[in-house]
Amino acid sequence: MRPLLRPLTAVLSAGLLAATFAALSPSAVLAQAKMAPPPPTQAAPPALKQIALTDKQVQGVLDSGKEMDPLTAKLPQDPKAKPDPKILAQLDTVSKKYGFADFADYNLVVDNISLVMGGFDPQTKKYVGTEAAIKAQIAQVQADKKMSPKDKKAALADLNDALKSPSPPVENKGNIDVVTKYYDKLAQAMSQDN
Repeated sequence: MRPLLRPLTAVLSAGLLAATFAALSPSAVLAQAKMAPPPPTQAAPPALKQIALTDKQVQGVLDSGKEMDPLTAKLPQDPKAKPDPKILAQLDTVSKKYGFADFADYNLVVDNISLVMGGFDPQTKKYVGTEAAIKAQIAQVQADKKMSPKDKKAALADLNDALKSPSPPVENKGNIDVVTKYYDKLAQAMSQDN
């Protein structure tokens, strides 16, 4: 279900995205290793507006996946590129169908879900915070005997970069409870993109 990832690339920093992937699995680190964080000279992305998530919103994101996936796959990968207005109109229509005001509202919910998901320990399925999740992933990569030294070095570099610029703390603590209810479904949806 690409809608959990593609919209994020335009909105969130590579650090938050790396933290989200870091919570998934060692294989996800390989995919993340290809995503370099932005150079320090770039302007920082706008701060994420944190909202209180509801069960309905999370379920809407999960339910909309089959329709959002083909549309978000058509969005340009370069955040500076202008998306096709017809695709944006279709994204708005699908978003409204699943209870969102528009695609921007849908994206805001996805961003808030991803912020929380980035702080989960995938082994215990408990929220530990982004920093602890990244440190656990670093330990996992270091202990991985199957990963090539080159891949391991790249993955560790990305994880250490993500650790230097962690995502903001979750302001709405109730979001942790809401995402916990849907953790397995969300993790599965995110792993389908890798």
